[in-house]
Amino acid sequence: MKLLIKNGNVVFPDGVKKRDILIENGKISAIGNKITEDCTVIDASGKHVFPGLIDMHVHLREPGFEGKEDIESGSKAAVAGGFTQVCCMPNTNPVCDNAVVVTYVKHRAAEVNLCKVNPIGSISRGEKGEELSDIGKMAKAGAVALSDDGRSVMDSKIMCLAMQYANDFGLKCLAHCEDANLVDGGLVNEGRNSTLTGLKGSIRAVEDIMIAREICLSESLSVPVHICHVSTYSGVQLIREAKARGVKVTAETCPHYFSLTDDIITDFDTNTKVNPPIREDIDRQAVIAGLKDGTLDCIVTDHAPHAAKDKQVEYALAAFGISGIETSFALSYTKLVKSGILTLPELAARMSAAPAEILNLDGGKIEESGVADITIADLEEKYVIDSNRFLSKGKNTPFNGTEVYGKIVYTIVDGEIKFCSRQ
Repeated sequence: MKLLIKNGNVVFPDGVKKRDILIENGKISAIGNKITEDCTVIDASGKHVFPGLIDMHVHLREPGFEGKEDIESGSKAAVAGGFTQVCCMPNTNPVCDNAVVVTYVKHRAAEVNLCKVNPIGSISRGEKGEELSDIGKMAKAGAVALSDDGRSVMDSKIMCLAMQYANDFGLKCLAHCEDANLVDGGLVNEGRNSTLTGLKGSIRAVEDIMIAREICLSESLSVPVHICHVSTYSGVQLIREAKARGVKVTAETCPHYFSLTDDIITDFDTNTKVNPPIREDIDRQAVIAGLKDGTLDCIVTDHAPHAAKDKQVEYALAAFGISGIETSFALSYTKLVKSGILTLPELAARMSAAPAEILNLDGGKIEESGVADITIADLEEKYVIDSNRFLSKGKNTPFNGTEVYGKIVYTIVDGEIKFCSRQ
């Protein structure tokens, strides 16, 4: 199959250039000017062509929680959001702690045949933090990383062994940083707004203590570690200082941490309840600075869809999580690029190249002979986020009604059009 993208503003690491891209048999066969070919043509005039977006932190809920999301609905949402690859966390039922579940996820993703779905195996059996999962077998079955996301591995010895063992198989541990002994039922960031609302607060140290531990382990063992969903100014600084010392640490954050502050909790909208919590402006500004200077390597969604009944309850009883895979690109472009904080190549690096490099995935670049995973967006198109139009089963977002720029027009995976907004 051949596909020709004409007249697009292609986002390369060294800048944006008007180019044509010819795709054959799932690969980019030529990049140049005035390419002609007898095949399907996409006229990308006035549009921007990005390397396919990669979200290395999503929850697809299958197996076990298909009422919230499943691999099919999550994949539909992903390609609508411009993502050609996603990496799904293991806190399913059963937990993805063995080769059988890894294989199941890959099989279902192949059946759905939309975006690439890369399973992340759990660090510990049942995510209980007590004994290691079958790491070697999961790696052989196709797991791309390890995490007990949703909770920290509280036993430092277990985490130490996991990081070493994972490294032997070329995998990284993705650390959910939350001291379970310190969180003490906290629902929101502890501060002025938690006091005003009477909602139980969670201090920054809950996150920072575990970030510091993972950095110490990485430095002592000289093996890499990845820090999930960074939300505190102090956490950003810990990671910045560690990187300056040469520690093999990478880190991510999410759109809600650079777009919002905890002022939004004062109306008790449970769609604002997320873990880690949305924090204060000092944290938001630090997260933005961390993305700018590369302390925070990538933008992920932590896509956490829920059924309506999980959110339409009292704040204390509501589930944690935001459905974010269909809003991430537009929020990131609007808040970071349109405002002058990041350049387009920097945005592409945070949302594509860095995740590919961290997890050793094929993709993240637009280059000849490279995989034809491509996202085309209209950066001038303004629209209002409407959760009722989400393809995800999860409509739980604090961004409903937010005006953004950057509409996904095409999502192309291995040279095949998987999403077209013009249909």
